[in-house]
Amino acid sequence: MNIRMKRGVGSLIRTPIDRSWCHGLRCFNSASSSVLKGVTPSLLQPRVLLYDAVSHLCHRGVKWVIRADKDRKIKFCCVQSDAAEPYLKACGLEREDVLRRILFVEGLNVYSQGSTAALQVLSYLPLPYSALSSLWVIPTPLRDAVYDYVAKRRYDWFGKAKDYLVLQEKELLERFIDREEVMNRGQNL
Repeated sequence: MNIRMKRGVGSLIRTPIDRSWCHGLRCFNSASSSVLKGVTPSLLQPRVLLYDAVSHLCHRGVKWVIRADKDRKIKFCCVQSDAAEPYLKACGLEREDVLRRILFVEGLNVYSQGSTAALQVLSYLPLPYSALSSLWVIPTPLRDAVYDYVAKRRYDWFGKAKDYLVLQEKELLERFIDREEVMNRGQNL
């Protein structure tokens, strides 16, 4: 049985849902998954976006989401940080997978990658931004092909930093679950 967390105050309540509409979301039940046995952390924050912290394109996207997310629903984590590891393990992914495609973890057992993750993040933003999530109507293979094309060339087109770009804008760090680790990294440079 697939599980999805409810949004809102009771976000720790898990309810079964029909996943036929899930548009590429990969979900699994931790009770039946051998990948998760023994590695699923008990406390993961919901609605965390893991991204490539040295990509200028990814950093611009994160800044845009922070400005648009007035209700502060989305949190962020640099995939290069140690704090990303529990999320990667819970999703059965490697760091390299997320360097190619962003990862949005909505809750335990519910996550998405690539274009689906981007649309899922948009759905949490207030209007008019959430209206962009209507791009679900575009078939996932087509969305992912465009996403992968841009992602593969992002360093050439937008540049790659030597260190976490968020260190240049420390006021953004309050939205990061790995802020202490990032701050310590900045002090050690």
